[in-house]
Amino acid sequence: MTRPILRTALVFAVLFIALLINVTIIQFVRVGDYRDRPGNQRVLLEEYDRERGPILVGSDPVARSVETGDTLRFLRTYSDGPLYAPVTGFYSIVYGATGLERQENRILNGKSDLFFIERTEQLFAGRQQLGGAVETTIDDRAQRAAFEGLQGKIGAVVAIEPSTGRILASAQTPSFDPGILSSHDPSEIRAYYEALKADPDKPLLNRPIVSLNPPGSTFKLVTAAAALASGKFTADSVLPGPATYRLPQTKTELRNWNRGPCAPGGKLTLAEALAVSCNTAFAWLGNELGADALRRQSELMGFGTGFELPLRAATSRFPENPDAPQTALSAIGQFDVRATALQMAMVGAGIANAGAVMRPYLVQEIRAPDLTVLKTTEPEVFEQAMTEANAAALTEMRVSAVEQGTGSNARINGGSVA
Repeated sequence: MTRPILRTALVFAVLFIALLINVTIIQFVRVGDYRDRPGNQRVLLEEYDRERGPILVGSDPVARSVETGDTLRFLRTYSDGPLYAPVTGFYSIVYGATGLERQENRILNGKSDLFFIERTEQLFAGRQQLGGAVETTIDDRAQRAAFEGLQGKIGAVVAIEPSTGRILASAQTPSFDPGILSSHDPSEIRAYYEALKADPDKPLLNRPIVSLNPPGSTFKLVTAAAALASGKFTADSVLPGPATYRLPQTKTELRNWNRGPCAPGGKLTLAEALAVSCNTAFAWLGNELGADALRRQSELMGFGTGFELPLRAATSRFPENPDAPQTALSAIGQFDVRATALQMAMVGAGIANAGAVMRPYLVQEIRAPDLTVLKTTEPEVFEQAMTEANAAALTEMRVSAVEQGTGSNARINGGSVA
């Protein structure tokens, strides 16, 4: 009789210990995860009682809190909501937060350790706790130009300052209005959110940094960089550019966009091939270089790395172990090559910055409630992806593509565009 009782007592003791361990993990180890979970409405309701700090573009607040006089004391509002939605995200009583509203939540709600002194002063002075400000790197004119240029299309634009990695524009269409999702009307919020989710064009997707697509001919910049790095090719090297190129080991014929040869006689220089976006020349070049060289060059420019801006960007990729025909297609940005708009902006910016690819960032400064600067993001080199000489040569090739080739839509009167 004693043995079954002891066995039962032992089982209950083990279960009690397991319960204590679980409670300890929840209350002390994972408390931050549970607290910051988007659907944690208890925390959200508590935070609606204090003034949340602004998200700034320059000195202008594009997201800020206004007093309502209601039970939910503050309402989050957005200036030009759809314009800045990929940056700010939304702050919802129903669905939590996204974008910088989520990623910089502890700055905006004033609970970051950076505000320890301010919180202490506010406590002793009996003042309401205030949130800090997040100043973005976004340039208003660049953002508006990108957004307006996208109207009527499905796509994204990212613009990067080459010398620093500052993200000057991150725009998308379609977009959404974060102000509706951040209202105090749960039924309105749910109806709008469900409509956005049902939209096949996915306006809630942060397209500039998350959407992975075949980069197509923009990847020819990476292939050209790999060709120059190999030492076997220069801008003046002559490449075959016939009307068709038979993919190795297959009967498949790859064609050019113009359905003909890229130049009279089917031969042209590397610079000319880039200017006219010659598929057959770059497919041939990809096989000459090999997949390893293409992958190595792409990784130097950011492929294969996940970047936090602090928003988490999807990782762009070059395929693993492609065969010869797959390598040819990869060299022109097809097959299984996938990249974000952010990634291809990094490629262009790195070439323009003498071959140095800078680590991209979206937050310039963190400020206290009185707007004094507490933290500033400093530019950081990600990789020296090209020599200065090769970067200068490729920049000249890009200028030719705009002035004489397929990039003519990018021309600006009175200036050179690469």
